[in-house]
Amino acid sequence: MTGAGNHVIPNVHFRKVNGMTKGGHYRAMFRTWFDQAARKKRRSQNRKAKAARMAPRPVAGLLRPVVHPPTQRYNMKLRLGKGFTLEELREAKISPKLAPTIGIAVDHRRRNKCAESLQANVNRLKLYKSKLLI
Repeated sequence: MTGAGNHVIPNVHFRKVNGMTKGGHYRAMFRTWFDQAARKKRRSQNRKAKAARMAPRPVAGLLRPVVHPPTQRYNMKLRLGKGFTLEELREAKISPKLAPTIGIAVDHRRRNKCAESLQANVNRLKLYKSKLLI
């Protein structure tokens, strides 16, 4: 029973205040972040080592086409698409089965709506093909 008067009903569950419990044992459960700078450096070194390992290949993964995003809000911009169309590969004289083996992404569902973007992606493929070491 509580005392008389208008008081807070005692229902205290807040025992872990600032990492201190009775005896201070809870503090050992805190995750420290002292290795943040070292971890950042290690990640950077790993990225550089991977780039050196993959030397002639593109580090960013497969070569992707340049496309216009959908909707009026974004369609004036350019971004990387999922893969080159079969028509683009045909114009660049690359077979669709060979393309993934030499680091080119292929998207058989995409279609070309204008000649300008088709030509831009064909030029991108030809440039990549000229730099390719096989």
